[in-house]
Amino acid sequence: MASAAVLDCHDHRPNHDLQHPALPGRGRRIQPRSSAECHRRCRPDIVALQETSPRHDADPLPYLAEHLGMAVYRDPTGIPAAYLSHLPLRAVQAFDLGCGGYCLRADVDLAGKRLHLLNLRLDASASFRAQQVGSLLGPDLLGNPSLVCPVLVLGDFADFFWSAANLGLTSALRPTLRPMWRATYPARFPVLARDRAYLRGPVRVLDGAISRSYLARQASNHLPLTLTVQVTDTRRYLPFAELAGRRMETAPG
Repeated sequence: MASAAVLDCHDHRPNHDLQHPALPGRGRRIQPRSSAECHRRCRPDIVALQETSPRHDADPLPYLAEHLGMAVYRDPTGIPAAYLSHLPLRAVQAFDLGCGGYCLRADVDLAGKRLHLLNLRLDASASFRAQQVGSLLGPDLLGNPSLVCPVLVLGDFADFFWSAANLGLTSALRPTLRPMWRATYPARFPVLARDRAYLRGPVRVLDGAISRSYLARQASNHLPLTLTVQVTDTRRYLPFAELAGRRMETAPG
């Protein structure tokens, strides 16, 4: 079994942690110092961010990467989503989900186990979210037959109440383990559980936590959710570097 952390906690245990705070929150000024310290305390392997657009010509990602010792992964198309990671990420690609929604896909290789990461942000409008979830489940992403490895879908689902879009998500994916008090938004007085994750395939969440510290409430308008993820797939896959160096040939017949 291989494990990884996909949210906000980097340590050297066999399991890995990951975090997806929305940084920075819409309508609030960027707080790069608070954000960097908040992430540093959680020590993640991978941080999934949904809102990283520069404000006032200031890009927060280089500052965060330098202070956390992590590499930045984002698509050159300019969508606000990004990853910060201690682990090498591959196949980083942005997808437009329509009506302002977007998704940033990346693959991570964990001791021979591959995990597909889908970091997304949906729209709060129920009609828009239905279209965006349809795009997520469509042939470009979760409906793509090339996504044969375990999948972790995480981000800001922007829902204020249950809708048909939620039914579509839960019918195709498994909700992850979350803390008893799940609210993450707004950070100053959280009442909505907008930030969460879903699973597909042989992967499970061993632990989930939401930071409710004063620092976390200052860093973003969403509280950071940290998950410890374990890949239980018994198959092994060629490492990315080894696969890139091999030629594929067609056998007779």
